[in-house]
Formats: sequence, C-alpha cells, structure tokens
Amino acid sequence: MSVIEEVKEVLKIEAQGILDLTDRVGPEFEEAVRMILKARGRVILTGMGKSGLVGRKISATLNSTGTPSLFMHPAEAIHGDLGMVTRDDVVLAISNSGTTQEINKLLPIIKQMGSKIISFTGGLNSPMAKVSDVTIDVGVEREACPMGLVPTTSTTATLAMGDALAVVLIKLRQFSRKDFKRFHPGGSLGERLSTRVKEIMFTGDNMPVVKTGSLIKEAIMEMDTKGMGATTVVDEEYRLTGILTDGDLRRALIKYGNINSLKVEDVMTVSPKSIDEESPSAEALGLMEMCGITHLVVLDRDSRLRGILHLHDLLGREDFKLNGGHAVA
Repeated sequence: MSVIEEVKEVLKIEAQGILDLTDRVGPEFEEAVRMILKARGRVILTGMGKSGLVGRKISATLNSTGTPSLFMHPAEAIHGDLGMVTRDDVVLAISNSGTTQEINKLLPIIKQMGSKIISFTGGLNSPMAKVSDVTIDVGVEREACPMGLVPTTSTTATLAMGDALAVVLIKLRQFSRKDFKRFHPGGSLGERLSTRVKEIMFTGDNMPVVKTGSLIKEAIMEMDTKGMGATTVVDEEYRLTGILTDGDLRRALIKYGNINSLKVEDVMTVSPKSIDEESPSAEALGLMEMCGITHLVVLDRDSRLRGILHLHDLLGREDFKLNGGHAVA
C-alpha cells in the first residue's frame, strides 16, 4: 500500500469510528446534558495519558462556550488535587477501556463526595461504567494503528463526542456570538473577520475617489490626502472604471518618465478585483491573499462604487476601524 493510500485508509477508519457513534447516541446523552445544566458547579474532566489530553481539549472547549470547566489529572487527584472537586460539580471521566487503574481508584471517592459522574468509555461493563451515573458509549470497532494498540480512532471519536456535548450545551444555554467574543478578548482578528465588508470598508470622505479624465497630479493629491496608497476612478454616474495604485505610478514612471500630462485612464488598472458589501470580511481577505493585492473595491450590483478595503485594516493596522472612522480597541 502506498503512502497516499495508507493516509486515506487511516482517515476512512477514523471517520467511520465517528459515524458509528451516531447509532449509539441515546437517552443517556440527554441525561448527561441535563445533569450539567442543573449543576451549580463546574464540569471537571479527568483521564490518563492520551485520554487526558482529549479531556483537556474538551474542558477548554466548554470553558470558551459558557460551561465552566477544568481538568484534573487522576494521579495527582489521589495525592491531593481531589480537593478541587465539590459535590456541586459534575465529573466527566474518560477511558477507552474503562479499566484505567487511576480512574477507578478515584471515582468511588468522588461518588462518596456526592458529585455526579459521567463517563466516556467503550467499556460499557467496566468498573468505570458501573460507578458512573451516566455512561456515554464512545467505543470504536478498531484503531487506525495497524497494531491496534495506539489510541487513534478511539481518541478521535471521544473528542468528537466532547464537541457534540459542547455544541448541544451552546444551544441550550443560548450562548451567542457576543458571549463568545466576551470569552475571547484576544481574538481581535477573528472579530474583524466575522464582520461584513460594509462594516469595515472606507466610505464617504474617507474613501479616495477621482473622476475619469483627471490628471495624474490630481490623483496623487487624492492618494496623499486619504493616505490609502491608491485611489478609485469613477465615471459621472459613480461607476467604477479602474483603480490607480502606487505600483501603477511606479510602472508609469519607468515607462513614460514624465507623467504630469497623463490622465488617470492612461495609467490605472482597469477592471480591478471587487467584492459585494454584504460579503464576509474573511472572504475579502481570502480574495486579497489569492490575488496578491492590498486594495479591494466594494461595488453594488450596478458596478457603482460603495467603498474600498485595505489589507492592513483587515489584519489590524493598530486598532480596528469601522468605515474608516474612529478606531475601536
């Protein structure tokens, strides 16, 4: 089997492992969700080895989407960290086999404390499952590892079930985009790219514009005044006829030498790339990167100019500017 075929086979095995879970999701999942929603405390993830790494990721996802959570290492828990658990918490334990010694030493103690226990496991008759209040079946038919030893499909399936849990909780808690941004204050780029083009494009007096027939000198003055490094060119009905950039000027100087007597249409780029004002800003960024441009004009359906975008403002020149106006931290 070639390398490419091997890769495809691994992806198929892991994808099938996730798909197989859909037939086994039942009322126990609903019970787990109700348990978490009713809890006055946090969701505490625990797991050993690679299951622990999956638990850390699920915990991080829950935290960022409105469900307070933390990860507790089971070996450290039986040496003192168990003090972080209260009876108001829900413990979500992860073990593919359900026979992990550290987990099975820990869960009976947690049970005595009065905390609710949810387990993600493929061992439905395991000691871990028997001590749990709710058991979610995340078992897989086989690992992608050719030896069947390295957790691959099983960790992928467990992670997917954790994502499913988080998404259901997002909907039931009515967790909004605004809430997400509040939990991600450092995600300024993500915030910019989640807006529409019309919210961040330069418009009105902030937008560089000259009419067809204008002299190059007039265009340079407009570019200098607006500080954009380019100017749009429109006809009498405000339909775009082209764009004039610093690069266009450099190429014209090399070609003509003296360009003072030239008009903008002698030098400008005709039919520049454009975008609709309702498009996502992420789409505008993708178009700029694909075409290797730093300016993108915004047009309506009749090719009339609505605004202009600059790459630096999409990525965050310093602060985020709305419609070329005042900066927003």
